[in-house]
Amino acid sequence: MTPSTADIHQRTIGIARSGDEDLGPLAMLPGVWANCGSTGDALVGRGWNLIALPHIGAGRPDYRVLLNQFNERLEFSLVDKNVPNRGVRRNDPSGLPNANTDQQVGTLDYEQSIEQIASADNLGTDLAGKRGDAIHHEPGLFLYMQNETEPGPNIGRLATVPHGDAVLALGKHIPNDHVVAGMPAIAPVDVFPIGVPAGSGYLAPYQFFIDSPFQGDNASFDISKVSDMMNSVNSAVEIERTTILSLDTETDGGISNIPFVVKQADATSMTSTFWIQELTEKDNDGHPRLRLQYLQIVMLDFFDRIDGTEGLIRWPHVSFNTMEKISNTPDAGYGALKVWSSDE
Repeated sequence: MTPSTADIHQRTIGIARSGDEDLGPLAMLPGVWANCGSTGDALVGRGWNLIALPHIGAGRPDYRVLLNQFNERLEFSLVDKNVPNRGVRRNDPSGLPNANTDQQVGTLDYEQSIEQIASADNLGTDLAGKRGDAIHHEPGLFLYMQNETEPGPNIGRLATVPHGDAVLALGKHIPNDHVVAGMPAIAPVDVFPIGVPAGSGYLAPYQFFIDSPFQGDNASFDISKVSDMMNSVNSAVEIERTTILSLDTETDGGISNIPFVVKQADATSMTSTFWIQELTEKDNDGHPRLRLQYLQIVMLDFFDRIDGTEGLIRWPHVSFNTMEKISNTPDAGYGALKVWSSDE
């Protein structure tokens, strides 16, 4: 019997399965990624974070630069398939008949947890925290819009951050452009604020860490060479092919923040790129070992520009990491997975 349209697009919720073709470019994400695994210590401490923060007490400049080294656990757990967005086509200029044009969306729950290894700020304050501190937690969804996307985006990320931020980032996944042989070189990353003249003494907190790179746990963070650090991690393995997920809040997305965040350090835009790497080395089941590398830049706007242009200085908040997939099966104790344990 031929299934009806209703059957084909039946909404289902269950435990996410690695390799699920219904997730399109997100198919390899389900499971658990972390800074540990079969490579032992190779990826431990490969997470780094740079952020400028308003700060009174050090004279001018009235901000400090905070650096963190971290380990991360990123888990993709529940899949919600064929989420229906209802729509219609009518009065089409090309003469197509009026019709229902519902969209089907596949969604993938994720939870990001980050634990600090080491930290420092240019002032040497104790505000940087200590080893073992939880410094980030983020539940959210990745989206795969299966149809009704032309000419717009077909992948998305919904992120909620406890600081009081809600993010919608969107992107376009085109297999011919976004699944590539090997691993592309990561372009240089500019960590310096926009709205401050180069060479200005106002950039002294950044210059502090250029002159004396932050010494983490068995590694150092050269803030002027972010891309070099990321590329060097890739030089240690042979990458067969890479799936690239590029998302930003400028493509019909955006960020909403609570009033305090808007007033003090407004998060106004985000770009993030995820590189899902398939290695030539195989796992115990004969499948390519998988790694996930990402680079994220959130722009924080605070303090008046000092380059003669109206507006606020834009401060890049830069985070990057390289993890290994340590399990294709989400943790059964994670949140809503308990509800769907019957799917096991």
